[in-house]
Amino acid sequence: MAGGLTRKEGRIDTVGRMAPSPTGRMHLGNVYACLAAWLGVRSQGPSGILRLRIEDIDGPRVVPDADRWIMDDLDWLGLDWDGPVVYQSERGQDYERALQRLERQHLPDGQPLVYPCFCSRADIRAASAPNEGDGFTIYPGTCHGLPGSVVRERLSQGRRHSLRIAVPSRPEDAEAIRRFDDRVFGTQSFNLPEEVGDVVIRRSDGLFSYQLAVSVDDLAMGVNQVVRGRDLLRSTAIQSWIRAHLQPDPPDVEYVHLPLIDGMDGRRMSKRFGSPDMGSLKEHGWQARQVIGVCGWLLGLLDRPRPAHPQELLHGFTWNILASKRQDRRLDPEEFLSRSEV
Repeated sequence: MAGGLTRKEGRIDTVGRMAPSPTGRMHLGNVYACLAAWLGVRSQGPSGILRLRIEDIDGPRVVPDADRWIMDDLDWLGLDWDGPVVYQSERGQDYERALQRLERQHLPDGQPLVYPCFCSRADIRAASAPNEGDGFTIYPGTCHGLPGSVVRERLSQGRRHSLRIAVPSRPEDAEAIRRFDDRVFGTQSFNLPEEVGDVVIRRSDGLFSYQLAVSVDDLAMGVNQVVRGRDLLRSTAIQSWIRAHLQPDPPDVEYVHLPLIDGMDGRRMSKRFGSPDMGSLKEHGWQARQVIGVCGWLLGLLDRPRPAHPQELLHGFTWNILASKRQDRRLDPEEFLSRSEV
């Protein structure tokens, strides 16, 4: 049953999570990622625990009742989880404590690890190089290293500002390189100052950022297997930097970044682009086994889209199947919706 009690006996080796955002109904790409996370944990048998985290930290984008829709849809699909549901919106004090811990730290050159940024989005766009389509705009460092007198004056004037976490300023510094192994895309290496930059950890409206909240939550929940789309590879690099400053010698994490699901126009499936969601699929007569079968096919576990239960996909499951064919998938949403038989 979804939401069952966490196992209290036996050894726990793998702790994974499904982490949807309640900004609307789950679309096919969300189900694909949740199925992969479910398989990654359930393939471990009794030594795996899968948690459900509702990532509702961005309050203005949250759709009322979307969390209930998500849980109902996961239950309908047969994707169960362990323990109580975690809501980011209820963890503000934990994020505040983490921020205070970071604010007490400094880089090797003596600069504060966290600093106020007074730039507007327009300022940043005008001074930044184009990003690579994964949501990252590398901050040009305008406010990094501002004289203390200038910072104090602007703060005393009540100037609107966000808080950023600084990365090493020189690309040649040893700490500037963040490396991790990914089960699908292999060894990854990111130079923080050149490829990531100083990211926001608390927005100018007071909301904590995704990068900080996820880093804090994964540590607190003991998550050691993270499954998500390949568009978050750079996020993994900055989150490893944040984790290292939140906890000395943080535990190792198994990372699995998935190929993306694109529409025929090459754009990643998302709510914003009207990708097929669970509501529209149900309206078109789709059954849970049909949705799982399509996602299993997209994961490379089935040779064709055919009805399947999640349990059926556990037999012989391995991340090597994805690693052998890691190019993004492409699906025609209109053709997909018109088919009630798979």
